[in-house]
Amino acid sequence: MAGTVRWGVLSAAKIAREQVIPALQKGRFSEVAAIASRDVGRGRQAAESFSIPKAYGSYEDLLADPDIDAIYNPLPNHLHAPLTIAALEAGKHVLCEKPIALNAGEARDIERAQTASGRLVAEAFMVRHHPQWRRAREIVQSGRLGDVRAIQTIFAYNNVDPNNIRNNPEIGGGGLYDIGCYAIATARFIFGTDPERVIGLFERDPAMGTDRLTSALAAFPNGRQLAFTCSTQLAPNQRVQINGTKGRLEIQVPFNAKRHDATRIVFDDGRDHLGGGAEVEEFPPTDQYVLQGEAFSRAILEGGRLEFPIADAVVNMRIIDALFRSDRSNAWETV
Repeated sequence: MAGTVRWGVLSAAKIAREQVIPALQKGRFSEVAAIASRDVGRGRQAAESFSIPKAYGSYEDLLADPDIDAIYNPLPNHLHAPLTIAALEAGKHVLCEKPIALNAGEARDIERAQTASGRLVAEAFMVRHHPQWRRAREIVQSGRLGDVRAIQTIFAYNNVDPNNIRNNPEIGGGGLYDIGCYAIATARFIFGTDPERVIGLFERDPAMGTDRLTSALAAFPNGRQLAFTCSTQLAPNQRVQINGTKGRLEIQVPFNAKRHDATRIVFDDGRDHLGGGAEVEEFPPTDQYVLQGEAFSRAILEGGRLEFPIADAVVNMRIIDALFRSDRSNAWETV
């Protein structure tokens, strides 16, 4: 396969600077050709730091650049849908940070814009490209765990800065949008199906109004269940347990796997409570952002289909919507 996808980045957001721009620059099929920031000085500084040829002072100018093939959108959550739609209408492919939108209605608007444009658009769940998650799904599908019936997920960090965008409910802040979405997406990835109903328990910061501690149950077909807790105000922690009738599988660093660190999953047949039947499988250091960028760039160059298209993102937003409805109704809500 020959060719290179020329990427433009909307904003000099932290995840763009620390993860995605370096990953796209390492990719075999991608180059970062432009960056835009409403703070022109910040955009130029980022462009200089990463040797990016063009820096724009507005998002619209970047979208109008005919030399840009694809857009990476790491803007605050409330700008995901409008800027992604604008990019599609400008003829660009789009990789948009999670959550793809603030609700399923916005996600469907993106889906319609994608259909009209003929371009590709996807939600940036990089974890689904990591070998440890691929291997976990392979083990589940092999039957080694028996009948997999339950997944338990914890994802937490501690951020009490009122000026941080993750703590502003007006622009899509809060734990469910920011990290609970990972628990939902990865459970769907492992089970290979979608939940039918959900119920959530939300505790909000009294000053900022964001959900700082959220727990949820999701009922999948055939009696399978996801139980997860996410928090923006707990000690940093993340673990995933996949539980079957013949064993369990633990993913020790499921979401923020560092590109310079090895990762491990642990299979335990449950013969005792002290891990006597535990077997560790280790994976060499992997940059999951590089894998994500290469998968999207290859799909563009090959004119093929995405493994996780916009329809997948719409379903994730429907589940999040149902959880927010559950908070208001204090009851189970259908997806």
